[in-house]
Amino acid sequence: MKNIKAIIFDAYGTLFDVNSAAEKCKIKIGDKWEIFSNYWRTTQLEYTWLRSLMKRHKDFWQITEDSLDKSMNVFGIKLSMKEELLNLYKVLSTYEEVPETLMLLKKKKYKLAILSNGTASLLNELVQSNGLGNFFDDIFSIEQIGIYKPSPEVYDIPIANYKIHKNEIAFLSSNTWDVSGAGNYGYQTIWVNRNKNIFDNLDYKPKYEIGSLKGLLDIIK
Repeated sequence: MKNIKAIIFDAYGTLFDVNSAAEKCKIKIGDKWEIFSNYWRTTQLEYTWLRSLMKRHKDFWQITEDSLDKSMNVFGIKLSMKEELLNLYKVLSTYEEVPETLMLLKKKKYKLAILSNGTASLLNELVQSNGLGNFFDDIFSIEQIGIYKPSPEVYDIPIANYKIHKNEIAFLSSNTWDVSGAGNYGYQTIWVNRNKNIFDNLDYKPKYEIGSLKGLLDIIK
């Protein structure tokens, strides 16, 4: 991968483990904690897409809460746990390799940024709570435009800020729909496939696939 001027990361599911909130409550939730967490995440994403299509925008935190309400109801989880789960979602853990990989990339003098559905305040809290504040040059939120990924308008945001060409951005996400959105837009994309999933059929296939962020170090020269 050549001529890269900026490396941009999705946040949720790519840098930060979206299951870590429910996992920290797995004793209270029981064996269903993981399927509950996956359902919460799926519902959250569905709400972002549906609201974008309906032009009925709510910010990501409101959607996270709405999708949690439904998920708790579906799985019969006590309402008294709602505040705890939401508080834990604000401080999701990173995947193990993330801090070291970001540190090594920063030493290579790359411009590093996040492009996410999350609000600026949510993303800043995640970055700070995980000690990543010194690594990122910018944190871009879709709240600047009020529409969610994978709208092409979202991928315009870094281009407008950096005044560079689309193919000068390396974009990483664990979400195939996000990789497809960014790739169809014109970014050079890398799919972070931690769970050995199958890529979606969305008229795009990424050139690069890695099992963790560490693999990026072999691609970016």
